[in-house]
Amino acid sequence: RDHLPRSGPLRHRTVRGLMRIHLVSDVHNRTQGLAAAGVGCDLFICLGDLVLFLDYDDPGDGIFAEVFGPDNARRYIELRSQLRFDEARTFARELWEAVGAEPWTVISEKVNAQYAALFAAMPEGLLTYGNVDVPALWASHLRPGHEVVDGTTVDVGGIRFGFVGGGLRTPMRTPFEITDEEYAAKVAALGPVDVLCAHIPPAVPECTYDVVARRLERGSQALREYIEDIQPAFALHGHVHQPLTSRVSIGRTQVVNVGHFRSRGRPYVLDLG
Repeated sequence: RDHLPRSGPLRHRTVRGLMRIHLVSDVHNRTQGLAAAGVGCDLFICLGDLVLFLDYDDPGDGIFAEVFGPDNARRYIELRSQLRFDEARTFARELWEAVGAEPWTVISEKVNAQYAALFAAMPEGLLTYGNVDVPALWASHLRPGHEVVDGTTVDVGGIRFGFVGGGLRTPMRTPFEITDEEYAAKVAALGPVDVLCAHIPPAVPECTYDVVARRLERGSQALREYIEDIQPAFALHGHVHQPLTSRVSIGRTQVVNVGHFRSRGRPYVLDLG
């Protein structure tokens, strides 16, 4: 985790009475409303997925459509939605060969362009990675007051927050997917926390089922076992854009999907204290 800069001041913030927290997740290149998402809170948290590579709702948007056009993006989405991942990869490879470009050179340039605008609008606060993010490209875009946290804890106003970024391995092969063992090690390293913050949900069907995509996204069994054992007050996540339910209880823990910021355009508000 040597690519995680620490700015420090949030660790020493004193909050009296209620702490108001604003959270966003799944920003997916939406800068509109992002700066305002930090207004009026004691603490701002971003749970990742800043990049928009492919827009399932609008095939004309996202990096893939910028490079190959909306018709090809529509076909790529269709193949992935039908779980025909090998065909989708072959289709994408043929498109790259046709344009004669090295994929990572083009993609990293466009991801950096998105990050430049997003981090310029990003409020001061605590940030962790989503599964479509590229951690190695964050460092050059961070602003003063941005603190990146992944597999570690932060104490703010006497409340301990634990952060686990990224996602688990899937046929989608998004940029920041890690093995179950690596993910579980990050969870285990946290120790007891009051508020657990992760990009992906725990492995609970009601949390992982997307009612629009009509499929189960991957949740973490390690997160679920941690919640059952430690019982933090809240376990906050994003990742599933249209969940079957946005809130469930695991014992005393309230498990909350903070919402799809790209479509909502406003933060989830949580008052602690």
